[in-house]
Amino acid sequence: MQVVTNWFKRYFSDPQIVFLTLFLLLFFGVVITMGDMLAPVLASIVIAYLLEGIISQLEKRLFPRFPSVLIVFILFLLFVTLVMFGLMPLLSNQVTEFLQQLPIMISMGQQALMQLPERYPDLIPQEQVDQLIQQIRNEIASFAQQAVTWSLASVVGVITLIVYLILMPLLVFFFLKDKHLIIDWFVMYLPRHRRFAGTVWNDVDKQIANYVRGKFWEIVIIWAVSFVTFRLLGLNYALLLSMMVGLSVIIPYIGAAVVTIPVLFIAWFQWGWSSDFAWLAVAYFVIQALDGNVLVPLLFSEVVNLHPVAIIVSILVFGGFWGFWGVFFAIPLATLVQAVLVAWPKRIEEEVIDRP
Repeated sequence: MQVVTNWFKRYFSDPQIVFLTLFLLLFFGVVITMGDMLAPVLASIVIAYLLEGIISQLEKRLFPRFPSVLIVFILFLLFVTLVMFGLMPLLSNQVTEFLQQLPIMISMGQQALMQLPERYPDLIPQEQVDQLIQQIRNEIASFAQQAVTWSLASVVGVITLIVYLILMPLLVFFFLKDKHLIIDWFVMYLPRHRRFAGTVWNDVDKQIANYVRGKFWEIVIIWAVSFVTFRLLGLNYALLLSMMVGLSVIIPYIGAAVVTIPVLFIAWFQWGWSSDFAWLAVAYFVIQALDGNVLVPLLFSEVVNLHPVAIIVSILVFGGFWGFWGVFFAIPLATLVQAVLVAWPKRIEEEVIDRP
């Protein structure tokens, strides 16, 4: 008991540390319990983070903030309009075509699997292939049931989408326009002595902003490069597959591995084991290699480096708590935890050294 008491006095004797601990617990509690309700607000904050970088550049060129906010916000609305009425119909058509062809693709895949025991009887037993085919059929049946459930809930989804389209632009505009007012209001309720928390927040704030903007540009670049590559090689559903490849970068390591399956499967369905399939596979893996070894270090040079194990664990933990947004913010949240753990002992050591 004395050991616990000494540890508590050592690390929680400073009111600033107690405040930071309570704030972090409250933050994670709100995220876990109210994440779904606050999704429009959180999504608007993410978009405001993206747009704030452009506004800051305009302010550095001596543009007043309010005109800068208006210019950037109008460009944002034009971008959303282009996506909704230009890109989404094309994606919808490709999704419809893909779902129509999916039964034929699955049937061809099953036939190819059934031929494996005949070609390689010593390596692949017939029993394993039968079990795999049965699992695939079960997954297809489960997917069909989920599709029916989704179609029944589509009305609610449309209403939710309309609410998002109305609320989020308003929230983004006010987050940008009244940024300093909102920050000053929030700071007014914080303790006066918060140097330790302020140091941690300034560091993490810079890293989160860099991560969100960098991740956005990574998605756009990978999406565009994949689309051009797939289109030049003549791959079907180029827009749909390139979007999946672009969005897969949200989940490091895991996303790239998962999206490889539909890309190669559709390429095999279209061309079989041919030179076209080989060229597509080589081009796809080159894109993945350039993303991991060139684009990511370039875009995220200012983000604290985390060990791959820490990244995967944070994705699993925060994704389990908070779904998509937990996965998206897994690295910033892990960075927050790391920044607190790194700064905490330093704060204690500084106090010990400063004492007479």
